[in-house]
Amino acid sequence: MNYIGLMSGTSADGISAVAVAIAEPGILRLLATHHEPYGAALRELTQSLMQAGSNELERAATLDVMLGEGFAAAAQTVLALAGLDGSQIRAIGSHGQTLRHGPQATPPYTVQIGNPAIIAERTGITTIADFRRRDLAAGGQGAPLVPAFHRWLFWRQGVRRIIVNIGGIANITVLPAASEDPVTGFDTGPGNTLLDHWVSEHRGSAYDEGGHWAATGTVDRELLDRLCSDGYFSRLPPKSTGVDYFSPSWVKTQLAAVPGTAPADVQATLTELTACSIGDAIAGAGGGADEVFVCGGGTHNHELMRRLQVRLGAIPLHTTARLGLDPDWVEAAAFAWLAHRTLEGLPGNLPSVTGARHPVVLGAIHPA
Repeated sequence: MNYIGLMSGTSADGISAVAVAIAEPGILRLLATHHEPYGAALRELTQSLMQAGSNELERAATLDVMLGEGFAAAAQTVLALAGLDGSQIRAIGSHGQTLRHGPQATPPYTVQIGNPAIIAERTGITTIADFRRRDLAAGGQGAPLVPAFHRWLFWRQGVRRIIVNIGGIANITVLPAASEDPVTGFDTGPGNTLLDHWVSEHRGSAYDEGGHWAATGTVDRELLDRLCSDGYFSRLPPKSTGVDYFSPSWVKTQLAAVPGTAPADVQATLTELTACSIGDAIAGAGGGADEVFVCGGGTHNHELMRRLQVRLGAIPLHTTARLGLDPDWVEAAAFAWLAHRTLEGLPGNLPSVTGARHPVVLGAIHPA
């Protein structure tokens, strides 16, 4: 069966779209891929709504429609690239764009936009979205959701694997060697989000290409210690977070206590923060790992990958390309798979990851 998966991560750099063929057990084939970058104005509006501001409701409602049109266009493009028509796609799974994620708030909440009714209307394809809130309603964190997909696609008997996704926020999935043992996983903290913000502010670039700027700096150990002392890192899982927590203002608060740090040194320190928080999470996961595989935009940051390998020591570090799926498309493929689970009436969450009281079918269905 063929599906389309749509994803825009917390980096808010654009829409990733995949067309995939899914079969049991654990067989997924990429048919086509497409990335649609956000324009500067759209990205600025999206990022502004990730933090408190004025007139949020009207701005969010407008952005919801704009992103719905963008997701629909991305779906139509990847459909054409696959050489298929809408009748050959069973469903679209759309993660949408996360604006806020507050699983520790009272009451807990999560907000994703990108109007799925528009996607269904423009494409004529059943669209499934709003995957996180049902897990939250069942007492879970609502994230991360991709570990269930990692378990389905990447688990192998007798091998303890850890899958690391480095998007705006980073998360890990611990795949046990034995099938009877539970999969675990959680958000480790900032991935690319703080790196992207800092390089944008000081160099005018959307991201630190290859980590080249970070590589020119020196880690400020006092600043790193302050960053690592944040209570999120020591909190026990299940846990998840977002760019509304690890925000530019969070960095500025820490920098106020370490004035005069050179911008390149801050970039190096933020890169080390991502590497050490992931490395510490892996070390603390219990039992270590036989091998670690990385997906997401962070795989293109060579300085970050180098620092992560240093943290892992002798544990082999690869991207998910080694497992047969390009690291740029893992999350979009995951939401195509979650749409498949929804239509089959099967749970899409892992309570051992999110902390939900029980497995639940995820997503809201918008018929063609």
